[in-house]
Amino acid sequence: MSILSAILVLALTRAEIIERFRSPPITQVEGLVQVYADCPADMRNEYQMPVARFIANICRKLYDAGVAKPRRFQDPGIVVHIGSVRTNVTDVVSSIDSRTNGDRFMRITLPAPEFADMNLLCLAVVRGFSVALLDEDIDNDKAFRMLRSSDPAQRLADERAELMRWREKGEFAEGRDDEYYLKQLRKVADPGNASREDVLVFASRLMLYPPYYNLPFCGRYTGCTFREAIELAKKDPVVRFVAVSKAREVLVFGAGRGDQMSAAAEAYASFLREVARGEKSAAELEEMLTDAEQKLKGVVQ
Repeated sequence: MSILSAILVLALTRAEIIERFRSPPITQVEGLVQVYADCPADMRNEYQMPVARFIANICRKLYDAGVAKPRRFQDPGIVVHIGSVRTNVTDVVSSIDSRTNGDRFMRITLPAPEFADMNLLCLAVVRGFSVALLDEDIDNDKAFRMLRSSDPAQRLADERAELMRWREKGEFAEGRDDEYYLKQLRKVADPGNASREDVLVFASRLMLYPPYYNLPFCGRYTGCTFREAIELAKKDPVVRFVAVSKAREVLVFGAGRGDQMSAAAEAYASFLREVARGEKSAAELEEMLTDAEQKLKGVVQ
């Protein structure tokens, strides 16, 4: 620094010196996020932009998950202040403030950005997103669920776990009913891939049932396997009737889950259509069913 520069610096007031060290805020996500860094230049360069990008990424995931519709903000809904503490302080200080016009926003302070608890930061960001976009102050539990739902892989895992609890234990999540879970069974959760749960659900549909409980097949059977249907279809036309609708059903449960699963579903559907027609011999139908079963085993492997 030259002598002239030193003299000029000494002539500045304390407030002016601080202002010169203050970096301009970084604004992200159409004005939703604004990050300030009142700290030395090395900390600004190392933390301000990474923190801004990290928070912006969370908000974009929430937008992509359909939590709220994106919009432009004149005043930020999430304001983050980065401190200059260099010790292992993990604090993430957050509070909801209001502007003079009544708009609420989340204020987050990271005293020591290098050591801040990232889990707490994520939850604070989600809560800020909810306040700014939905005008709703949510607790950490709901923020955690919202955060998981914004990640496709975590959302898929949660949906599958919930569906399995319903199938195996009859447990219902809050606000869910049987109709919801039946729709979930048909949903293609991971296009192009068949999960273990997809195969289990598909296999659970490989039975025939009478259209009415008080009208059993042949007057005595309340259900039958596909292999049993080969003989029962000769005795009861209702078996052939339900085979037609079952053929459509297995195609729904097998579609969109990869080529092998689709091939297995089509093999089962072809078998059921032939059961309904009643033109092939029992041996031919047995062969078709065995082929379908082998294709399904290939999916499992």
